[in-house]
Amino acid sequence: MKRRRLGLSTRAIHGAADARPDWTPIAPPVYQSSTFTNPVGSTQEVLYTRYGNNPNQLSIAKRLALLEGAEAAIFVASGMGAVALTHLAVLRPGDHLLSSEWIYGGVHRLFTQEFGRLGIDVSFVNPLQTRSWKRAMRKTTRAIFLETPTNPLMRVLDLEPIAALCKAEGLALIVDSTFATPVNFRPLEHGADIVIHSATKYLNGHSDVIAGAVAGSEALMEEVRKLMWVWGQALDPMAAWLIERGMKTLAVRMERHNNTGLAVAEWCSKQPAVAAVHYPGLPTHPDHETAKRVLGGFGGMLGVELKGGERGTERFLRALRIAAHAPSLGGVETLVSEPRLTSHAGLTPEQRARAGIPDGFLRFSLGLEDADDLIADFAQALAQL
Repeated sequence: MKRRRLGLSTRAIHGAADARPDWTPIAPPVYQSSTFTNPVGSTQEVLYTRYGNNPNQLSIAKRLALLEGAEAAIFVASGMGAVALTHLAVLRPGDHLLSSEWIYGGVHRLFTQEFGRLGIDVSFVNPLQTRSWKRAMRKTTRAIFLETPTNPLMRVLDLEPIAALCKAEGLALIVDSTFATPVNFRPLEHGADIVIHSATKYLNGHSDVIAGAVAGSEALMEEVRKLMWVWGQALDPMAAWLIERGMKTLAVRMERHNNTGLAVAEWCSKQPAVAAVHYPGLPTHPDHETAKRVLGGFGGMLGVELKGGERGTERFLRALRIAAHAPSLGGVETLVSEPRLTSHAGLTPEQRARAGIPDGFLRFSLGLEDADDLIADFAQALAQL
């Protein structure tokens, strides 16, 4: 009899949900050990936490693979580590990478400042124009990388035309899906080869872990795993344990993030002090129709442009009582940050303006507080403008 496919929340809580032996702890222990005893004379891979095969590390990897519909997954020490190791697994010196223009500033620096030293060339294209991907390709192009939804404008990309191009040209399609999580979007179902997460964010969900994750085929994950060994990117067992605890509530947290995100976005769009709202759940968002078609929810990330520029945002931020002024995202608490000082600090004001991130732009990571309380907090802060 064919086993019934489990729902996302059930997979997030139980993994494969196999029968448990008697006396199995419901909450898994932390295997806070660097090494494990081996059978004498065994040729099997040794258990060693730097190799990523500690039981805590393996447990969350299997769980993410089930959530993403991947053959395998691996967690590493940071989101940036996940991006770096993934690309090094598919690229070699002399290869060319095509990247979306709309990516996290840290990844942009990795591509422009570090990959050149490794003999890997990177070109950036407007991800909305399928023809631009084709025109920018070279004989040495081996992969395409993009984020969706993007940071911080929340643009939602249609992967399928890009995936079709990658398949026709024999390229790997690598997608950072941190903002969506597997609850709202699963890139592998839309033709991607590899999906990346900053597990620091929603997968953990409690602002107390730094980690990254990659999911895809067994063969690709084995290449990432080999690089993790030699680059020293293994995840600490305690961090893995915290991520597993966080993943158990991923589906219910994302439902709340989705609901609060839409409520706050709709409220912000009606405020005279707000110049623009970037949220894919609003009909005014340029990718609203695509978002409705491909996303399971619109998420808890919101881009807001305030009138008054830099001085206006500073007055607004100083007046907040519930929301905290802090970088990062995806936790149970609401955070507000300025991309000009965090994710996109490496760009000039002119470059940020061209990218659609003018002074006065704020990124909201809406948490699990009551939406009415968040709106009241934002209302009293806007009154300071």
